[in-house]
Amino acid sequence: MKINDTVKIIAGDNKGKEAKIVRIDTKNHRAMLEGIGIVERHLKKSYVNPNGGKKTIHVGVEMSNLKLVKAAEYKKAEKPAKKTAVKADAKKAKKGAK
Repeated sequence: MKINDTVKIIAGDNKGKEAKIVRIDTKNHRAMLEGIGIVERHLKKSYVNPNGGKKTIHVGVEMSNLKLVKAAEYKKAEKPAKKTAVKADAKKAKKGAK
């Protein structure tokens, strides 16, 4: 699974919902889905954040609980034309000039 793929959740609280992958955490085997798994985190007052408050974070869904529905369209980069024929012609021209 890759970013922008559409997946269906097959287990857990959000079972049956479909969403698009926004980010993937390969270290923890989790995928962040669009609109699913968003929670508020309460922040303590600190020097950096003197007022404290709430912060919205994305909690991922375990990759084993996802099923691929539709893969995103990925375009491969076009390879430049091979220059082997041009190099061979250049070598023949050099040999003929001598």
